[in-house]
Amino acid sequence: MSGLGAALLNSLDIGLLLFVIAVGLNIVFGVLNVINFAHGALYMLGAYLAFTLMNLLGLSFIVALIVAPLAVAVIAVLIDRLVLRFIYERDVADSLLLTFALLLIINESVRMIWGSGIHTVQPPELLRGSVGIFGDTLYPVYSLFVIVVGLVLVAALWFIFNRTRAGKIMRAAALDRDMAEALCINTKLVVTGVFAFGAWLAALGGVVAAPMRAVDPGMGDKIIIESFIVVVIGGLGSFPGALAGAMVLGLIHGLGGRYLPEINLLLPFVGMALVLLFKPNGLMGKGANA
Repeated sequence: MSGLGAALLNSLDIGLLLFVIAVGLNIVFGVLNVINFAHGALYMLGAYLAFTLMNLLGLSFIVALIVAPLAVAVIAVLIDRLVLRFIYERDVADSLLLTFALLLIINESVRMIWGSGIHTVQPPELLRGSVGIFGDTLYPVYSLFVIVVGLVLVAALWFIFNRTRAGKIMRAAALDRDMAEALCINTKLVVTGVFAFGAWLAALGGVVAAPMRAVDPGMGDKIIIESFIVVVIGGLGSFPGALAGAMVLGLIHGLGGRYLPEINLLLPFVGMALVLLFKPNGLMGKGANA
């Protein structure tokens, strides 16, 4: 029972971290109709800025958690205003190609600035070590912190989208941008804000993941694949779908890593293929119940 409990906690840890990252990708697609392939690179930038702030400048983890996502959000505003705004009215394939080019540019920029080596970030002193759960089973304190952060963000995002004016404006822009403009909503500002918000979420995920994973130039490529699996399983443009897809992938990694380690790397792609076969729009995407 203790092994199963630890595996389920691992699944929750992985799933909530994936949700934080993938929901930004989903929000950007839902409002902007842009498949942002550079989302993984923005996640990577968050991790590298956390490494710089903590390891090179000696600042605290809390400072990195606040400053790094904000810095990436500012970069996202520049990307939106200088590049992306020219392709919003084009076919979604154009956004895919353009953001893939941005991914390559950011990846090479990271290699030029920080090098190609692997860096590590230590969690803050308060979040180091392990605690006993399920009897004698030890579980990392930092992983529990990730779970708490993920649950707080799930609640906060639900509140923003369903109970605030900003959330209603984003939903209105996603449903009908022309009608939103007719209602005197500044859709250009909304679009820029949504792209920056998605980048902020990606970078926040990068900062949180930095003490758990190696910080290297390939980390963005790995996470964008997992994020796309999440949104395909859950449904493009669906907030509940992002959560459902992240939990499914978390269970695949958590339980598969413990009980089926030989094929664990294959299982996410099998799950995605099954969803595409039987639920082409995802578990909770538009038309999922058709």
